[in-house]
Amino acid sequence: MTQAEVLTEIWRGDFLESQHMGHAVVCDSAGEIVESWGDPEKVVLPRSSSKMIQALPLIESGAADAAGLSTEQLALACASHNGAHIHTDRVARWLADLGLADDDLRCGPEMPSDPPTMKELLCSDSQPCQCHNNCSGKHTGFLTLTRHLGAGAEYIDPTHPVQQAVREAFEEVTGQDSPGFAIDGCSAPNFATTMHGMARAMGAFAGARAGQGRRADAAVRLREAMALHPELVAGEGRACTELMRAMGGAASIKTGAEAFFVAMLPEQKLGMAVKIEDGGTRAAECTIAALLVRFGVLKADHPATAKRMNAAVKNWRDVVTGSIRPAATLAR
Repeated sequence: MTQAEVLTEIWRGDFLESQHMGHAVVCDSAGEIVESWGDPEKVVLPRSSSKMIQALPLIESGAADAAGLSTEQLALACASHNGAHIHTDRVARWLADLGLADDDLRCGPEMPSDPPTMKELLCSDSQPCQCHNNCSGKHTGFLTLTRHLGAGAEYIDPTHPVQQAVREAFEEVTGQDSPGFAIDGCSAPNFATTMHGMARAMGAFAGARAGQGRRADAAVRLREAMALHPELVAGEGRACTELMRAMGGAASIKTGAEAFFVAMLPEQKLGMAVKIEDGGTRAAECTIAALLVRFGVLKADHPATAKRMNAAVKNWRDVVTGSIRPAATLAR
């Protein structure tokens, strides 16, 4: 079996100090592998990198249009957001439009990662609510579909019509029967696939064009909503937001827990999937940045790139002691 490869290196001075092993696959819109590192058949949990797939039934069912969802709401359905007011206020209004409230969510409360909002809560001695959960947009999308289907309240149950629709869409776009699922941090099922399967799905999203059918139309709407509203997909300071801004709509990208990352490049009709075996976020961000540079949609000298690829490592006195670099095999 193909083994994981070194994808990111940590250098201290002239010494290679640490290495992050992982897998990366690039597919075209037909699902064929263009390039790969590591094992394309590695079975993985894509975690939040699969949110745009999980949102496909929201559009394909007609629920999004019946509810009059905006591009902002579609971006939030794909988001792992910081819990800032630009996220939580929109989720709260969306719930209210559905005649629902925070208690109808099943993602659980989470302290926001947005520093000003976190400080606001701590200084007021307030507790976070479920709208602060980074997955609250996805869950409000699930609730929108639940209402449209007339289904029960427990939409995170794997046997619920919402999750059955998600699994069907997931298996269709990955081109594989899922070997199973695990429960994600937000309590929803997260379906497993291979690295090739996930890259194939991203290639399908990248190659989709409006007017090619219900699935393609849904993929285009989600992909474009993410590119249009990068600040809603993640938040200030986050790799997804900063790199999408840097690319000016040339790619839509999404992170997932435990160092997963995906990208959709519509002009090139290419999809990417990255998984770092040790779960190191710094390596996932460096690797996806290197791949985006490799395929011409991200400038190597952009400040957002420089924060993650060939990024300086500094000590407590702000002295540069080393760097985070992509492996030589990723460079053109």
